[in-house]
Amino acid sequence: MEGERKSFRVNPGSIEERFIRSGGHGGQNVNKVATAVQLRFSPALSGLPPWAEERLKVLAGSRLTDGGEVLIEASEHRTQEQNRRAARARLDSLIAEALRPPKRRRATKPTYGSKLRRLDEKKRRSGIKRERRPGCDD
Repeated sequence: MEGERKSFRVNPGSIEERFIRSGGHGGQNVNKVATAVQLRFSPALSGLPPWAEERLKVLAGSRLTDGGEVLIEASEHRTQEQNRRAARARLDSLIAEALRPPKRRRATKPTYGSKLRRLDEKKRRSGIKRERRPGCDD
């Protein structure tokens, strides 16, 4: 898995590919040929550092299976090879993102103007609600 990561190489045993039939364009080709690829990636077997493995699981979101594998499906192209490349590219970008540590958040204070605007809005809303109350004829 080359690309942005120069110092990390994924263990080939951590990737499993299956070809399945895909829907969409292609006419009878869709019904006969299994062109879509279902790529399963096991972070536990990949050799990723533990911190990157945890980050990958978070980034994977709904693509993470109950077994802890990342499942990527690619069916946008009409050939197996193009779909295989697309799935590998998605996996590469996901791993690259997991290996990049998240930016640290710098705490900031609200500006004086934003504080004034917030208080003005609160006063305005309060006035609107006060006007709705029954029996308050000022």
